Amino acid sequence: MKDLKNILYAIIFSSIGGLVSVTGYDYLYPRNNSVVEINNDKIKFANYVYDTTDVVVPEGLNFIYTSKKTTPAVVHIRTTYEGRTSSMRRSPFEDMFRDFFGERYEYREREAPKRRGSGSGVIMTEDGYILTNNHVVENATEIEVLLNDNRTFKAEIEGTDPTTDIAVLKIDGDNLSTVEFGDSDNLEIGEWVLAVGSPFEFRSTVTAGIVSAKARNIGILRDRNNLQIEAFIQHQAPVNPGNSGGALVDLKGNLVGINTAIATPTGTFAGYSFAVPSNLVKKVYNDLTEFGVVQRALLGITILDVNAEMAKENDLPVVTGVMIDRVNSGGAADDAGLESGDVIIDINGVEIRNVSNLQEQVAINRPGDKIIVTYIREGKTNTTNATLKNTLGTTEVVASANSFSIDGAKFADVPKDLKEKLEIEGGAQIAEIEKGKWKSSGITKGFIVTSINKREISDVEDLSSTLSQLPKDDGVLVEGVYPNGVKAYYGIGW
Repeated sequence: MKDLKNILYAIIFSSIGGLVSVTGYDYLYPRNNSVVEINNDKIKFANYVYDTTDVVVPEGLNFIYTSKKTTPAVVHIRTTYEGRTSSMRRSPFEDMFRDFFGERYEYREREAPKRRGSGSGVIMTEDGYILTNNHVVENATEIEVLLNDNRTFKAEIEGTDPTTDIAVLKIDGDNLSTVEFGDSDNLEIGEWVLAVGSPFEFRSTVTAGIVSAKARNIGILRDRNNLQIEAFIQHQAPVNPGNSGGALVDLKGNLVGINTAIATPTGTFAGYSFAVPSNLVKKVYNDLTEFGVVQRALLGITILDVNAEMAKENDLPVVTGVMIDRVNSGGAADDAGLESGDVIIDINGVEIRNVSNLQEQVAINRPGDKIIVTYIREGKTNTTNATLKNTLGTTEVVASANSFSIDGAKFADVPKDLKEKLEIEGGAQIAEIEKGKWKSSGITKGFIVTSINKREISDVEDLSSTLSQLPKDDGVLVEGVYPNGVKAYYGIGW
C-alpha cells in the first residue's frame, strides 16, 4: 500500500511540474503565429552515428586551410560587349528632308547599350597569367579583373580553345597569389572538393561537395569539326552563374578542375556541377602560353562506347571500354596496327571506360607524343605504341594560332577591317604562295578562302581542320574572294 501511495504522489508531482514548465515557457517566450511547426519525425540530428562499416568521418574536418590558401588566387572577371547597332526604318520622306535641310540632315542609327557579363578566373603565375572559361570572355571588347584584395586590372586574351572551353588571360601584375595544378587522374569519386568563384558577383565565395563522377559528357560544347572534348568532373559543390572559370580544388588547395557548367532546370544550382579536369586544362594552358594555339593530337579513329548489349553481340570479355568503328588511313592508329572492332581498355596505364575518357587521355598529349594503347582483339589483350598526329596528319606542332602552310600556300586569319569591308564573317587569307597545288590552280596571293566544298571556313584553324578531313585523291571546290571584292571559284586536285 505504501508503494502504491509513493507511485501516485510521483505521478501527481510530475504532472504539476510539467504544467508549470509549459506555462512558464509560454510566459517567458510568447508564441509567434508566424513560426512554422515542424514535424519532428522527419528531423534528425546531424551528429555522426557509428555503424559497422569502415567509413569514419575525420575528426575536425574543415576547409579553413584550403579556403585561405586558394581565395587570394581566384579572381572576379567582368566583361563588356559592344551593343548591336540597328538602323531605324527608312522613311519615304528621308530624301525630302535631305533635300530641304542639306548636309545638316543626318540619318540616325539606334545604338543598343553595351552588354555586360561576369565570371571567375584562377591566377596561375605571379606575373598575371589567368585561367578561365572561353565562354566567359568570348567576343568581349573589354575585360576587367578584380582581385581578392580589391585591386583592378585590365586583361588581354592570350589564347582560347573553344573545344575545351578554356581561355588564358594576362594582366600586368607581380607577386600575385597563385594556385598550383593538381592531378585530376588521381581524383577519387567521393573525395571532398571546393568550388571557389564569384557566383551572382559575390566575390571569393567558397562551397564544398564531393566528386560524384568523372569523364562525363553532357553535350554542352559544340565544334563544327566535332573535335570538342567533354570529360567533365561531376561534383556536388554548389556552382551558380558567375562561378564559370573559377577553381575546383582538392583539400590540399591544388587545382583539379575549372568549373564550367551546371545541370539545372531553373538556371541555378540543383545538385550537380561540372568542371574541366585539371590535366586537360594544364595541357591547353601550356599550349596557349607557349604557342598561342592548342596542339591537338589525334589517334585517327571513330569510336563507340562499349555496353552490355554490344559486348554480348560481339562476344566481348568486357562491358566497358571503347570500340573502334573506323580507322583513318595513314593516321596514328593505322600506323600502330589498330583495326576496326578492337576494344581499347587502357591508355598509358589509365583505364578507358568510355569515349570521353579516351578523348581526354589522348588530348592531354601533343602531336609526336607516343602513347601505349592496350586493346582487346578476338578475346585476347594486346598492347601497341602509337605516335599521335595533328589535324593535318603530321607529327609537327603548329607555330602560330593565326597561320599555317600547306602545299606552297601560307594562310593567315583575315584582318577585322578587311572582313568588315568585304562583309564576310570569316575566312583564311593566302599571305604567301609558292609552287604547289594552290598556285597551280590559278589562285594568287591575297585570296581569301571562305568555303571548302560548300563548307564555310571561319579562320585558319578551321581551314586546317577541314583540309585534314578531306579524302585523298579527290577534287576540292574552293570558294572565296579577293581584297578588291572579286569573288572566285577554284578546283584543286587533292
